[in-house]
Amino acid sequence: MEPLPAPPWRKTRPAKPAKPQLNQELIVETGLRIVDREGLDALSMRKVAQELDTGPASLYAHVANKEELLELIYERVLGDIEVPAPEPERWAEQLREVVIDMHRELNSHADVAKVSLARVPLGPNSLRLGEAMLAIMIEGGVPPAIAAIALDRIVMFVAADAYEGSLYTTRQRTSGMDVETFVADSFGQVADYVRALPADRFPYFTRYADELVNPGGEERFELGLDLMIAGLATHVRSG
Repeated sequence: MEPLPAPPWRKTRPAKPAKPQLNQELIVETGLRIVDREGLDALSMRKVAQELDTGPASLYAHVANKEELLELIYERVLGDIEVPAPEPERWAEQLREVVIDMHRELNSHADVAKVSLARVPLGPNSLRLGEAMLAIMIEGGVPPAIAAIALDRIVMFVAADAYEGSLYTTRQRTSGMDVETFVADSFGQVADYVRALPADRFPYFTRYADELVNPGGEERFELGLDLMIAGLATHVRSG
C-alpha cells in the first residue's frame, strides 16, 4: 500500500540531502578545490572540514595532518599525468612530452608546485613519474648517474617555473587584467628598468633587455627544457 499524505496541519521539515561519506579521496579533492580557488596558504584542516560540513577532528581518521594532506594533493595532481613505455630511439622526445605534461598539470592547479619545493616527493605518483623518466633516459643511452642527476634537476626546474607562474596569477587577481596581459606588462616593466641602467656598467643587460624577458610563458619554459635535454644528449652512449 502507498503511504498516505501528511495532514495539512502537520508541519514537515524538508529533507536534508545526505552528506557524502567521508573518506580520504573526498578530503583530498576538497583540499585541492580550496587551493585552486584561494591558493596553498589558505588551506587548513579547519577550512576543509567547513567545506565538508563536519568538524576538523573527523578528518584525522583519514588524513594525519595538514602536511600529509599537502602531499596527497600533490600526488592527486600528478596522478593525471600519463607515462609511456620507453622507446630508446625517441628518448629525448618522450622525455620532453612527459615533462611538458607535468608542467601543464602543475600550472593548472594554482601553487600546488610549491609542495615539492619544500620536501622530497616520494608518494606513489611521484615515484611512478620519476621511474618512467629514469627509464626513458637510461634506455635511451643516458648513463644512470647522469640520468639520476638530470631527474632531480628537471623536477626542480618544473616545480620552480610552475610556482613562479602561480605568483604572477596571484598578483594578477588584484590587478583587473587577464593573466597574459599582466605578465606582459610585468615583463615590460623589467625590460624598461634594465634598459635604463647605466650602459657603461651594464652594457650587455642594457643592450639585450628585450632578449632577457622574451619569449615568456610556456615558450620560455620549453626553450629551457630543450637546452637541458640537449645537454643530456651529449652524455648518451654511442653503439
